[in-house]
Amino acid sequence: MAEAYIVESIRTPGGRRKGALSGWHPADMAGEVLNALVDRTGIDPASIDDVIMGCVTKAGEQGFNIGRNAVLASRLPDTVPAVTVDRQCGSSQQALHFAAQAVMAGVQDVVIAAGVESMTRVPMFADMTVLAKAGIGEGPVSARIRERYGVSEFNQFNGAEMVAQKYGLSRDMLDAYALDSHRRAAGATESGAFERETLPLQVDGGTHSRDEGIRFDATAESIGGVDLLIEGGVLSAANASQICDGASGALIVSERALKAHGLTPLARVVDMTVTAGDPVIMLEEPITATNRALEKSGLKLDEIDLFEVNEAFASIPLAWLKQTGADPERTNVNGGAIALGHPLGASGTRLLSTLIHALKARGGKYGLQTMCEGGGTANVTIVEAL
Repeated sequence: MAEAYIVESIRTPGGRRKGALSGWHPADMAGEVLNALVDRTGIDPASIDDVIMGCVTKAGEQGFNIGRNAVLASRLPDTVPAVTVDRQCGSSQQALHFAAQAVMAGVQDVVIAAGVESMTRVPMFADMTVLAKAGIGEGPVSARIRERYGVSEFNQFNGAEMVAQKYGLSRDMLDAYALDSHRRAAGATESGAFERETLPLQVDGGTHSRDEGIRFDATAESIGGVDLLIEGGVLSAANASQICDGASGALIVSERALKAHGLTPLARVVDMTVTAGDPVIMLEEPITATNRALEKSGLKLDEIDLFEVNEAFASIPLAWLKQTGADPERTNVNGGAIALGHPLGASGTRLLSTLIHALKARGGKYGLQTMCEGGGTANVTIVEAL
């Protein structure tokens, strides 16, 4: 089978809600990622066959096919097509899968997989509430679905609490994990570990070059003092991912394109898996997806050097670690979304960027990333650093 190679993977530093990146239109922010992928690789932008852009909240400034608008906001020629995909939080990871599949099938040779989300300018759920507020329709969960699953809505916060309860995770365990995420991210920032993967953006007052959500002074007391999200639960805003503005992307090419454009690959795609399960508990599916991906790839858990498990809520990576038996010291080694932020549609290729560059820096070979997603799905990608 033909191979799919990753020749560059980058991300913007995360911006807090109403923070450093709030002045950036999401199409412009994503356009800067497209520009940087071309600049860093030196590839002829006219040779790009397609841009596949992940985005979750496709309303307002993120409506009207933001993938195409990102191309129009970039320096890419307008002959480059683009499409926007939605697999909830896994949208740009799915964009990576679609890009790699096109290359491996021999249909295309040069594809950008990317993602963007401005959670400041286009608030979460904005696409689902506009018509409801106008009294039009019944929302995305139909009466038939509600009857089938016995719920009035699918709620990720309830799902995360259900995961914590199912796997015996306490508030103290979640808070300790959150503190570790901040400490790891702070250490990675101070050591310069993120410099290769990040794309600084110009903002009022200077350059935004560091993830804005990291709490360098976080303590067990400060995290433990944050109110719970649900009375009687274990989740708080401090042990859940941060609302975040950001964009990310990767350039995926065939072996033919490597030779034709004189490119040097960072990694190759080893396996792409997506699975689906219970949409009510919703967020535990990375466990099943990981086991499936390892089985498909023929790799053993201890052959994977680094793992990136999205920290949508601390209960998710903790449950994943408990069930898979993976090494916590090889998981989210530079922190995760609790510290760095979770810019929804951009998080898939954000994790990819962090994973690949961490593998390269540490001399690792195989990396695995996985993402819990609304509706009870999960993506897993395994890459080999080259």
